[in-house]
Amino acid sequence: MSRSIVRQSKFRHVFGQAVKADQSFDDIRVSKVTWDSSFCAVNPKFLAVIVESSGGGAFLVLPLSQVGRVDKNYPLVVGHSGPVLDIDWCPHNDNILASCSEDTTAMVWQIPDHTPSRPISEPIVVLEGHSKRVGIIKWHPTARNILLTAGSDNLIIIWNVGTGEPLMTMDDHPDLIYNVSWNYNGSLFCTTCKDRRLRVCDARKNEVVAERLSPHEGIRPMRAIFTKEGNIFTTGFTRMSQRELGLWDPTNFEEPIALLELDTSNGVLLPFYDPDTNIMYLSGKGDSSIRYFEITEEPPYVHYISTFSSKEPQRGMGFMPKRGVDVSKCEIARLYKLHERKCEPIMMTVPRKVIFETKNTAGPEPALEPEEWMDGRDADPILVSMRDGYIPPKSRELKVAKKNVLDTRPATRRSMSVVDGSSLPVSRISCLSLVLKCLFHSFCSFITFFSSIYQEANRAGNFIQNRVHLKTIKQTKKIIIINWNIITTYPNNVFCGF
Repeated sequence: MSRSIVRQSKFRHVFGQAVKADQSFDDIRVSKVTWDSSFCAVNPKFLAVIVESSGGGAFLVLPLSQVGRVDKNYPLVVGHSGPVLDIDWCPHNDNILASCSEDTTAMVWQIPDHTPSRPISEPIVVLEGHSKRVGIIKWHPTARNILLTAGSDNLIIIWNVGTGEPLMTMDDHPDLIYNVSWNYNGSLFCTTCKDRRLRVCDARKNEVVAERLSPHEGIRPMRAIFTKEGNIFTTGFTRMSQRELGLWDPTNFEEPIALLELDTSNGVLLPFYDPDTNIMYLSGKGDSSIRYFEITEEPPYVHYISTFSSKEPQRGMGFMPKRGVDVSKCEIARLYKLHERKCEPIMMTVPRKVIFETKNTAGPEPALEPEEWMDGRDADPILVSMRDGYIPPKSRELKVAKKNVLDTRPATRRSMSVVDGSSLPVSRISCLSLVLKCLFHSFCSFITFFSSIYQEANRAGNFIQNRVHLKTIKQTKKIIIINWNIITTYPNNVFCGF
């Protein structure tokens, strides 16, 4: 009787490989702000990296084709008055990017397809609602223009970017929020908090559906992310400061589905999840390796696959959506590793051709409109085929329709009869008086001019052979020219109506 001892999976031999040196993005000054963010966001068109800048926060946006050394004068995206803490690309428009900062605001930007000639400083919309720094920003996976922000004021705000207005605000967290993750269809999101609780929240009902105290016994920051099946994958620390993984069922938080200890390190593990392959990639700040696990419905549920290791530690990490990978090279995922001065793409491939079924990954089209989502509807992402690869669509402009409060008020009409004369422009009588004064002044200047000439001629006895006072003549000429300019400036005001 034959007995299988090898786990059957077509992703059992995932292989990570860094690209060649000339395919990296060099000379990027990655931000040194002390915040547990990935500092990097990528989509099939662009790479965005939070960078060091003076006089406020900024980030760099590069087309994926523009590899090599980055010019030190390359235009940045500026506009925040404080350091940028997090960035996120819109899943439904590859030219729309959201950012949040220590200046308590979040901004949404339109990135052009061409290389800008000057820094981009005008966002499409500025979202103001937090009283302290905003450290987390996440787009809704299926609904158009729905954006979530979380700040150090312990508030979570859901925005409709199309109108620039907040839809709802949650204040159920008593302490600093570490991270937020939407589930597959966007009906729920989970959070981890400094009070050591894992919460599952329903934004439309504005309530906490379920919560778990101390999924990891350590006091260091935790991370949580939803899987496609609805479970929650967490990373944290044990009481002895060992890094730990957990898989939880949000309908039954009593016991974990799986709990696995990794190693002893101080870096917080950042999870990146691929819902199409059920593979979880883990990278820690300060680590020089990337571990990846496959999540299945069979024990032990979280299967270790392999580790990609390199020499240099990572400052952050970006995860490419499945639409941006090269399926012709058997690529199933791509990560962008931030070094101190560069960004290095890492390709995750399998040793054989993976058969991509029709409509197997989330596409750029939203499944719901904001009004439909607010009314309680849920829908999975609209899938697209990856059989022949993916071609990004052309740039689409995001239109923000803000309500103008002035449109609802009648226009005030001011009557000239009741307006104080001091608020009016110069009247016709005043202009006429000014002209008469200028004429009189000019006439007096003429008299003074000829009088001086006459006196000088009498004193010398001969007008032609004597030099006249040129200074007096020049001053008189200047006065005449000035008065004439004043007169010709007001012809309409003086003579209209008289």
